Amino acid sequence: MEQVKIDLNGPAYAQGYLHTPNEEIGRTTYPVIMIVSGGSYTHIPEHQAEDLALAFFARGFQAFYLRYHFIGETKPLLPQPVYDLGQALAAIRDHQHAWAVNPEQMVIAGFSVGGQVVSLYDTMHSETDFAERSGIPAPVSPKAVILGYPVTRLDDQFPPRDKIPLIQLTDNIASTDARAHNVTQASPTFIWGTAADNVIPVFHSLNYAAALAKAKVPYELHTFSEGPHGLALSNVLTAWRPGTDLPHVAHWLPLSLEWLRSLGIESVPTN
Repeated sequence: MEQVKIDLNGPAYAQGYLHTPNEEIGRTTYPVIMIVSGGSYTHIPEHQAEDLALAFFARGFQAFYLRYHFIGETKPLLPQPVYDLGQALAAIRDHQHAWAVNPEQMVIAGFSVGGQVVSLYDTMHSETDFAERSGIPAPVSPKAVILGYPVTRLDDQFPPRDKIPLIQLTDNIASTDARAHNVTQASPTFIWGTAADNVIPVFHSLNYAAALAKAKVPYELHTFSEGPHGLALSNVLTAWRPGTDLPHVAHWLPLSLEWLRSLGIESVPTN
């Protein structure tokens, strides 16, 4: 496994884990996944982000995770993390030959507020002025999107006002809702969450799925009955407290891989 780092603007970067092409078995390029973790826009849990990336790496992806800008590093924060994601994807595309990447099979996966970053990128990058605003001449269009317990709007019970003033995040609340952007051009989307999530209510996922359905964008939605917020892989690798190693919820990963395969994104276990 080769590791690479993409230095972006300021403190932002992307960390990557790469397979070496194996011509003997006919693997000269690999699909890509970019993990965008949560952390309330104050941090990302890097060990969890790495575990998510490596779970996809083990299934035949060139896997990356994104460290985007946090609160206090730019004011207001949004949409800078969205631009960070776009810049990272463009850098991967630009290194497609050196990194054995299939640029037609790029997937982005966002969790919690990372889901907001991903859904915003997916619905903003096709807007006519996005290239000018972001500084990305030719934004990448992802083949597919995965959203885990995502935030989809900033004034629906998140963030907690006593901890994160909205003014630090945005000067335009409406613009933080992916549904206010170009939903008709969104990528096929896999969404999962839990009905018991008491941090990001599951209606964030349900409302976004409804918007995709109205726009006739292919999607798949899984709402598991049990489990708190922040489950990640929902197994022993990412269990952060008792009750977060949930084998039933952990089915989201093989389900998402089956769904990606239905879109023509082939993942092959490498172990």
